[in-house]
Amino acid sequence: MRRLDGKVALITGTARGLGRAAALRFAAEGALVVGGDLLHEEALQTQRLVAREGGTILTPGALDVTDEDSVRSWTKEAVDAFGGVDIVYANAGAVRFGTIGSQPYEDFAFTVRAELDSVWLTVRAAWPHLLRSRGCVLTVGSTAGVAGSLTNPRTAHSAAKGAVIALTRQLAAEGAPHGVRVNCLSPGPIDTEGSRENLLADDHPMRGIACHVPLGRVGSTDDVVNTAVFLTSGEAAYITGAHLVVDGGWSAVLPGALACPPYPRHVSRKEHST
Repeated sequence: MRRLDGKVALITGTARGLGRAAALRFAAEGALVVGGDLLHEEALQTQRLVAREGGTILTPGALDVTDEDSVRSWTKEAVDAFGGVDIVYANAGAVRFGTIGSQPYEDFAFTVRAELDSVWLTVRAAWPHLLRSRGCVLTVGSTAGVAGSLTNPRTAHSAAKGAVIALTRQLAAEGAPHGVRVNCLSPGPIDTEGSRENLLADDHPMRGIACHVPLGRVGSTDDVVNTAVFLTSGEAAYITGAHLVVDGGWSAVLPGALACPPYPRHVSRKEHST
């Protein structure tokens, strides 16, 4: 038996990358997938790929996860089509990078809306249906939400993803009396179309990140969706409020000596006192 047989799974951000990979994998595991993205034509391409593999997916009109009416309408179409909601995978997001000194507030607010408000709005729209089905929610955090970075100016991204992790724990507390599980999956460096355009691009300071990951490589979309399937399946029935990092050990260890910038040499206490 497939691990998600007959489950209605709402997945945001299915146009490409991790969202497309999730739609394909969840459908292969027997889920009735409802996809959505602001990039509607690309989301429809994902729908065609799922159908080609024999899966079931519905992709209503363009989904803006930062707009309450859009999210509410999308959720209603899912319920009208399949009768309820069992899984919400709040995957969609967008980011604008910048330091605290250089980033305009407009870019900070855009990132928070796209990465935090979008999760709240998606879960809020589906919440009554999840209470009825005793379903589950999977949010997407990031290693940016648990540690700072010397190489990536990600002030807004770190703030938003840290908030998603905190929101997950509160939702787990609110959902537990109703049998609703809520967990967070935080990817590290993952090879997707989007990351190749910025973080893994040849001119980005993080392009060589793989040599600093303990497992020696950048992650794949399969690494992430394998974890997502587990957390939304019955195999994780006793897991809620968890934050699972999928980063090859990157955030778990201190950087090695070769990763250190050339700081001034250590000054001993004796030298300092003289």
